[in-house]
Amino acid sequence: MAPLIALVAGTALARLAGLLGVGALDGWHPALRVGLALMFVLTGFAHFAEPRRSGLIAMVPPGLPRPDLLVTLTGVLELAGAAALLVPATAGWAAAGLAVLMLAMFPANVSAARRGLTLAGKPVTPLWPRTALQVVFVGAAAAISFGA
Repeated sequence: MAPLIALVAGTALARLAGLLGVGALDGWHPALRVGLALMFVLTGFAHFAEPRRSGLIAMVPPGLPRPDLLVTLTGVLELAGAAALLVPATAGWAAAGLAVLMLAMFPANVSAARRGLTLAGKPVTPLWPRTALQVVFVGAAAAISFGA
């Protein structure tokens, strides 16, 4: 739920700043870039901080090699993508890359839900709500990638 809150609140606050005269945030498209970047900063840092890191490592589907390395790599990609979202010249490509990354990581969410895992002491989001969230997140990235 925290990533959704970061996306919505970050977008709303950035849009408000645009309405109050911050020219770089004048419009929904740049505001959405800020909201999505904030979301990926939040989720990216979770790949490195305990107890989240251990939970994310446990979420990696069995059989994939080096779950710890995969979690580190995806965290780095999320943080790099968040930074690139804030640069207008790279935002479209960053959003497309982050959408692909989210789709590539989704099987870990499916696996975790089916195995009944916990993340930082809480059960992972059940599959159907997680799928709905994933559609929202990928949709936001697509809106940036294909938008104005």
